[in-house]
Amino acid sequence: MNTTTQPAQKTLPLSDAVQHALAVTKRGVDELLIESEFAQKLAKSEQTGVPLRIKLGLDPTAPDLHLGHTVVLNKMRQLQDLGHKVIFLIGDFTSMIGDPSGRNITRPPLTREQIEENAKSYFAQASLVLDAEKTEIRYNSEWSDPLGARGMIQLASKYTVARMMERDDFTKRFKAGTPISVHEFLYPLMQGYDSVALKSDLELGGTDQKFNLLVGRELQKDYGQEPQCILTMPLLEGLDGVEKMSKSKGNYVGITEPGNVMFAKIMSISDHMMWRYYELLSSCTLEELAAHKLAVEQGKNPRDLKVAFAQEMVTRFHNRQAAEDALTDFMNRSKGGIPDDIPQCQLAGAPLGIGQLLKQAGLCASSSEALRMVDQGGVRIDGEVISDKGLQIAAGEFVLQVGKRKFAKVTLSN
Repeated sequence: MNTTTQPAQKTLPLSDAVQHALAVTKRGVDELLIESEFAQKLAKSEQTGVPLRIKLGLDPTAPDLHLGHTVVLNKMRQLQDLGHKVIFLIGDFTSMIGDPSGRNITRPPLTREQIEENAKSYFAQASLVLDAEKTEIRYNSEWSDPLGARGMIQLASKYTVARMMERDDFTKRFKAGTPISVHEFLYPLMQGYDSVALKSDLELGGTDQKFNLLVGRELQKDYGQEPQCILTMPLLEGLDGVEKMSKSKGNYVGITEPGNVMFAKIMSISDHMMWRYYELLSSCTLEELAAHKLAVEQGKNPRDLKVAFAQEMVTRFHNRQAAEDALTDFMNRSKGGIPDDIPQCQLAGAPLGIGQLLKQAGLCASSSEALRMVDQGGVRIDGEVISDKGLQIAAGEFVLQVGKRKFAKVTLSN
């Protein structure tokens, strides 16, 4: 290890601007390590005029993002707006290792073709949050490929097995007798080496990335660099307000979904959860957020703020007109109206049972689900509630509705 003694650094005073930047940085975070060090980095940046280098590494394992994925990106944008250099690091090399973080089995590595396709889609979607013109895009294969076998072994010599086994998922798997492959130890080392290569001042990640981020900090010390600070962001709860946002759980808001779908989903979150979404995702300032909370305490309807937030998200990921159209569509639906733009389908086999009709129209996954929706009063034909599960639908044209958000204009023939 590098044992060179560094001269004591003079503590810089924290100006009002630095304290404001620190408050913005800390907004909604899970942890900022080490806060006093980061405050000094901010002060030094202000004094020298040299922006901090802020790194976010993402393995492009899936091409589609939801609002939960954008929590870290939103924090990057806040730091970008403070004038710092944000580095969007695409882990094309590490993706081919497979990160085991938070998993009890080895994640299969991706092919080069999958990585390239996902990376392209990932950055296009991330650019809806980040200022793409001011974002530095890097690929960790730039410095990882040239390492070669010799360099990889030398890097591996800088970290002990005992330190690796401090990671929670490794410990649990070892105790359970679940296999741990040697290559999995290389992942946090390679992610840490990215911080060395980029001379990172701050690295962001989810709470499940804390161990890997700390490895980067230790490796930087070993290479004689000033160690990065680390910032972890919490996992955003989904629309149910309980489980983390996930496509598999169906409680997500996809950032490429139609504007009216995004809007309606956001309007379904609870008034309490609304503040969590505001804190982690809105671009409103800390002062504006405090004013919103005060207004609600003084009697303002929280629904108005939910509308404002939903419009902000639709505008961000689509445009202002889409946000206005989504609001109009939502208001129309809330009054029992039928949206203008709904899918159309042509079916045959009349007369057709209501369960089969809803299934074939794609509004329910199965006839049994469709009949449950009828029981619950959630099915309408041309605006009229259907209560008869044995109803046979004759040939004709009509609008089917399931719940508040699912519609289809159906042409049914014999």
